[in-house]
Amino acid sequence: MSKLRHIAITVPDLEKAAAFYEETFDMIRARESDIAIILSDGVVSLAILKFKTDKQAGDKRGKDFHGLHHMGFVVDDIGDSTKAIESNGGAYHMRLPGAPESDTEVKFLDPNGVVFDIVTNDYATNSWGSND
Repeated sequence: MSKLRHIAITVPDLEKAAAFYEETFDMIRARESDIAIILSDGVVSLAILKFKTDKQAGDKRGKDFHGLHHMGFVVDDIGDSTKAIESNGGAYHMRLPGAPESDTEVKFLDPNGVVFDIVTNDYATNSWGSND
């Protein structure tokens, strides 16, 4: 079984964007770092990102891209899901820059070029301390 985990957007101003979603949609600030504020509605998270470098952004869109960056899904098995993705027209995109080859998000492109990632429930829970 797969479940939508998060939607990630990139913005020019983290605090301004977070305030909009908090005030407009009653989202709760769950976590934050120097490049991200993670909001939640209690089921799905909204990751608001502002990358500092093109390398950190991780792909050709770079640090100045603003908009829908990717969405993430929790899956039961990375291998089985990879096979399903590829057999339905999706393609491997990348892993997080500098991340090990295991225990991390695996990013793919759907047939229209939209980026998404998959993780196992164990990784989702351990990477942020909750299933976001």
